[in-house]
Amino acid sequence: MFDLTGKTALVTGAGRSVGRGVAQCLAEQGAQVLVNDVDEISAAKTVASITEQGCGAEALIFDVTDLDAVRAATADHDIDILVNNAGNGGVGGMVPTPFAQLDPAAWAGPVDVNLYGVMNCCHVVINGMIDRGWGRIITIGSGAGTVGVNIGVTPYSAGKGGSAGFMRSLALEVAGQGITCNSLALSIMRNAGGQDITEKLERSIPVGRLGQPREIGAMCVYLASEEAGFTTGQTIGINGGRFTS
Repeated sequence: MFDLTGKTALVTGAGRSVGRGVAQCLAEQGAQVLVNDVDEISAAKTVASITEQGCGAEALIFDVTDLDAVRAATADHDIDILVNNAGNGGVGGMVPTPFAQLDPAAWAGPVDVNLYGVMNCCHVVINGMIDRGWGRIITIGSGAGTVGVNIGVTPYSAGKGGSAGFMRSLALEVAGQGITCNSLALSIMRNAGGQDITEKLERSIPVGRLGQPREIGAMCVYLASEEAGFTTGQTIGINGGRFTS
């Protein structure tokens, strides 16, 4: 079950954290994984973590906001599975800044990566999927795109919400051609950070801990599988019970 042997998967932003966990899980189930990141060193570390386990991986270095770069980097690959993981939290990362105080110049980063980056990658792979009559597209989103989670992250919420809406509409267009499109709305994931910050965040989650990258990878394995062919157009919350609607 959930055998991905013979499939080629592209995971964007896979140089660390969730992207790395997703890439590792897909590779372990037999997929040949194309590891994308703008940071060549980070991408190489993910590739090494996969190949050391005897699985197949290759680094592709490009910026998802550059359509021509995406097209050039993927030209020699037939991509069966696309995981849009590359993200941008905006100025100061996810440090809250009220919209009234934001310089409009700060809007572009989160929207360009979180929305247009997703659209660029989908546009590059979709025709090949249509020609082959099979494809899986998964976009790593956020609860910020579906519910109001924090004050001061409006551009990030706009980008993530836009990508979720795009995926739902794309799912309808290609549902009859063997292609599924789904989004994952994540809550707070474990990253490097101070213990005091981590403990505060853990208290906000009903299960009492932060999410792990491989938990997202496991869901991506399912959504990328043959068995998930009836699951499309969905935004699935993975949040430890933090949001229930």
